[in-house]
Amino acid sequence: MSNPSTLLELIQAAPAGNTAIILPESGLRITYQQLRDQVTAMADALASMGIGKGDRVATYVPNGLPTVVSFLAGAIAGTAAPLNPGYREDEVAFYLEDTNAKVLLLPPDGAEGARKAAEARGVPVYSLEMDDAGVCRIAGAPSGKKAAAPSPDDIALVLHTSGSTGRPKRVPIMHRNMTASTKNIVETYTLSPKDVSLCVMPLFHVHGLVASTLSTLLSGGSVVVPNKFNPLSFWRTVRDTGATWYSAVPTIHNLLLSRAGNDRPAGAEGLRFIRSCSASLPAEMMAQMERVFGVPVLEAYGMTEASHQMSSNPQPPAVRKPSSVGPGTGVKIGIMNDAGDLLPTGERGEVVIQGPNVVSGYENNPEANAKSFTNGWFRTGDQGFLDSDGYLTLTGRIKELINRGGEKIGPREIDEVLLSHPAVAEAVCFGVPHPAWGEEVEAAIVLKEEFKDTTKDTDIMAYCKERLAEFKRPKKLHITTAIPRTATGKIQRGAVAKAFGA
Repeated sequence: MSNPSTLLELIQAAPAGNTAIILPESGLRITYQQLRDQVTAMADALASMGIGKGDRVATYVPNGLPTVVSFLAGAIAGTAAPLNPGYREDEVAFYLEDTNAKVLLLPPDGAEGARKAAEARGVPVYSLEMDDAGVCRIAGAPSGKKAAAPSPDDIALVLHTSGSTGRPKRVPIMHRNMTASTKNIVETYTLSPKDVSLCVMPLFHVHGLVASTLSTLLSGGSVVVPNKFNPLSFWRTVRDTGATWYSAVPTIHNLLLSRAGNDRPAGAEGLRFIRSCSASLPAEMMAQMERVFGVPVLEAYGMTEASHQMSSNPQPPAVRKPSSVGPGTGVKIGIMNDAGDLLPTGERGEVVIQGPNVVSGYENNPEANAKSFTNGWFRTGDQGFLDSDGYLTLTGRIKELINRGGEKIGPREIDEVLLSHPAVAEAVCFGVPHPAWGEEVEAAIVLKEEFKDTTKDTDIMAYCKERLAEFKRPKKLHITTAIPRTATGKIQRGAVAKAFGA
């Protein structure tokens, strides 16, 4: 394995003729040389638009080769800022403004809400095109300039992480953070040019970008990039592409299990292992997956601020422990109390981390940085403990995030949308247990007196549909006359969830 410190160096390591990307719907295979040529050409096109170091290149595209090429080109010419293509117009407008995006790249058709959001802000919009040969380009892009090679300390990627209060926080991830994380993942799973990963996670998150895609490219292997996860064709894709591993959230594993029954799917015999991350994997599900799919299931622990992976259960013959996320993978892990003291083995506290993959701080947010960094350690907001072997077990979230199938949802954002409805006086969003998604979004609301007889929950649900992505929308509204509060008048989401979630 080479030792790159930028994403440009990362994609230059593999032999030119090796297959880098497999597109299962079309059967196209893109070599490393073709990938490098496309990324370089697109980075030069962005530079010709005036994109330079730190300038944000927003993308709003579904998974596919254009997503991979535009991400790498954006990270090399400036800073990639991928957006969830499920976002509504108002959400796109917020992220374009918050990142100060200089350009927005869209599919040739559709995405009308994103186009309107960009137009309103004066952000130039360009279409990403791919021809029948699998060549991606920015339609109508200028030419004439070359993109300068990035340095390790340049910001490659900016993402948002939702807090339990306030606005989402911007996470600037440097090239050296991302390459450190990819190296850790390659070493953890001994990835090689013989490996083929199947990417079923979205490429606007670090799970799909770093674990499934960049780590595979660093190893010289091939990454299969379907347009979307499809449980009906999943195992056929595994078989036809020769996939040796895939990484996903438990929601996806559960869907595959429910379809398989007790029979090992054809194609599973080619897998080396299955990785699970971004949400807690029940021990019973892990055991059932290993029994039905016939390969080791390795649960890992990641987050945006760590450029994804922090720990993972190891491959056999090393021990993998159900309900644990394993030992640190090139990352130091500690358990800390509120005073900033590291706690001994077995004691519960906040999980803290150190490592070259960990970001230096949030962008333009000194308050969050002061709370999140203590004595050189990053506070994850998760509670857990370390056993005598150094394996980490997570016991809960300190922050009040809702984890729906790996999507971390800040409840405050949903509160604010509900409260913007003219009929809503009070609103509190919370997570409730869900058999497939892990958690689902619900909310309790109090209506204003003059609207109590005329407003239905369906009216407010329709209002949310226009303003929130599907995964963020409350699936149930509890209309009540009062929301539980503490003696000091504070709303506690846990108490609200207990009162209404059942």
